Amino acid sequence: MNDVVAALRRGEPVVLPTDTVYGLCCDATTREATERLYALKRRELSQPSALLAASVEGLLAAVPELDGGAIRTGPFTLILPNPARRFPWVCGETPESIGVRVPDLPDEAASVVRELGVVVATSANLHGEPDPRRVEDLAAELRALPVVDVGPLPGTPSTVVDLTGPEPRVLRQGAGDF
Repeated sequence: MNDVVAALRRGEPVVLPTDTVYGLCCDATTREATERLYALKRRELSQPSALLAASVEGLLAAVPELDGGAIRTGPFTLILPNPARRFPWVCGETPESIGVRVPDLPDEAASVVRELGVVVATSANLHGEPDPRRVEDLAAELRALPVVDVGPLPGTPSTVVDLTGPEPRVLRQGAGDF
């Protein structure tokens, strides 16, 4: 795991397992690391990603303004108000809101994420390609990155829920029922 943590600290993307699919992750503290991740994924910077933490406490340490009571763990990506506009390079065109995720990470991935506090995370596929359930499903250029391989994952991405309005809105139905 030390090589994966070292790569993240150098601003390089890595592949980590989540509770749903394999994720392409980078250090969340610099815009440059996120730009590298987006270029590798072939994704526009105008599209948001999510901050991923190993615990609610870790997430709140990075973004203390978040409503801790609104955070649901598991296969959910939550869009929450971001009043301090933290991590704007993760937010795409909407810095006033931020995507967050606290999945039930495999132990190997949880230890990596705890070392950094939070990481930027998106599915470990090239833009428009299927979500990877196994390391073998990764594009060749992503398999060349540092990878934490824990075997097959469920394969259904997280459910994305927007909690910035008066009522929750499911933007993408995925693995979790909200």
